[in-house]
Amino acid sequence: MERLVEALEGIGYTEGANLFGAPYDFRYAPAAPGVASRAFADFRSSLSLLVEHASVTNGNRPVILVTHSFGGLFATEFLNRSPLPWRSRYVKHLVMVCHAVGGSALTLQVLASSRASTTPSPTLLGSVLSFGNRSFASTLSRLPSPMVYGNTPLVITRAQNYSAQNMPEFLAAVDFSNDVVERYQTRTLGCSTPLVPMTSTNGVGVPTIHRLVYWDGNFSPKPQVVNGDGDGIVSLDTMLALQTFVGDDPDQRYFKSVLIPNMTHIGMISDHVALSRVVEAILEANQATSS
Repeated sequence: MERLVEALEGIGYTEGANLFGAPYDFRYAPAAPGVASRAFADFRSSLSLLVEHASVTNGNRPVILVTHSFGGLFATEFLNRSPLPWRSRYVKHLVMVCHAVGGSALTLQVLASSRASTTPSPTLLGSVLSFGNRSFASTLSRLPSPMVYGNTPLVITRAQNYSAQNMPEFLAAVDFSNDVVERYQTRTLGCSTPLVPMTSTNGVGVPTIHRLVYWDGNFSPKPQVVNGDGDGIVSLDTMLALQTFVGDDPDQRYFKSVLIPNMTHIGMISDHVALSRVVEAILEANQATSS
């Protein structure tokens, strides 16, 4: 987020005064309501205190939350589980960058390819992408959701196709144990959105994995990839699904979607054009009056 921080400092924000960071451990993910998750509980507590501190030290004004990528899931679940009076008092707007709903087909390739790894990678990045992703709750939470993808085939083999509706079968096919499949089921979240004003900014026009073909049923080699539209990681399908879910909620006060052509997932927080649009969204939220 360094480039975004620099861009905000360039228009007058000051780190530690009216600009704060809320880091999270990317290995974990919000558990479904009612499922114990110490990591997410600690995050919720810390973020609640930070939001209250930021508000009180800035004239008791409500705050704007800005997220990138997986941080959007943490923020939306944080807000969904915060009491409505608290949200109304402390949160003015949620600006999400590269967030959609419903997971990503890219995650399926990560899990399938990591199956082939039998020894640790000599690099930290390689280890994270192979062994780490098979155990991280965050990876399981990014699997495609039936609410977005339905029964559309996402992984295709000669013998069987796998859709978002039979993810447990896919996990078993790539050698996950029963306890991991059960963990996936506890990490499956709905596609609900918090009742706060929201702006969603995403890149589009970049080839993004839509389907994977392992025709002979061997998940070790690289698959044949069928691309769709998106930012290279987040698909346009999930961006449009977010618009649909928000639009179907009569209690949602404000939602705006901004799509930036030919912009990648990382470019959204590093490219000058994209950063200017994100900053513009933040300024619009800051200047908006409560309805």
